Amino acid sequence: MVDIKLLEYLESFLTPRRLGLNKKILDQRTNHFTVAIEDVYQLHNTSAVIRSCDVFGIQNVHVIEEVNIKRIDREIAMGAQKWVDINRYATTKECLQALKNKGYQIVATTPHDNSQVLQDFDVAKPSVFFFGREQQGLSEEVLAAADSKLHIPMVGFTESLNISVSAAIILQHVTSKLKQTDTNWPLSNEEKLGKRMEWAKKVIKSHEQIIARYHENM
Repeated sequence: MVDIKLLEYLESFLTPRRLGLNKKILDQRTNHFTVAIEDVYQLHNTSAVIRSCDVFGIQNVHVIEEVNIKRIDREIAMGAQKWVDINRYATTKECLQALKNKGYQIVATTPHDNSQVLQDFDVAKPSVFFFGREQQGLSEEVLAAADSKLHIPMVGFTESLNISVSAAIILQHVTSKLKQTDTNWPLSNEEKLGKRMEWAKKVIKSHEQIIARYHENM
């Protein structure tokens, strides 16, 4: 539970422009869709996907590190890692189970297995889009667990796109389509309050001293 008075006190140290920007961005954030990245090898690909999630309003990203351990390439992520929540998992099984428990349908992105075309995807259901390794694609474990399989239509000789490009295309399409529906996709009020508190702390370098001073004066 967020202390509203403390939040308002912290936010009094932010500029009007910063406050307005935080609100504008939070109003476009969603947990209706989320993204899972399975053992992607190239660091810049993971970072670029996180950046796309920030751009298209996806609040949570899930990174599976069963084979490859990740570190965020700050130059490519362009600071997106500060504003998107990164959830890490030691195994694919752990990630799948956690997201299923949250009510997400598992969507495997693959050009194979008679996957449906992106334009036909039903945005009404809360979904997690799984992206796999650059060469191998998604593991058999994800493909077997998938409730749906999805691909981007292509008309050239190449049958696949870079993972970061695929993620950007898919997220732009599904979030735009989602906002044209009456689905309740925004963050809840409680979630927004939590993000406001986190973001205020990230912007204010001396937030620990300010919070201590606030409690002393209470």
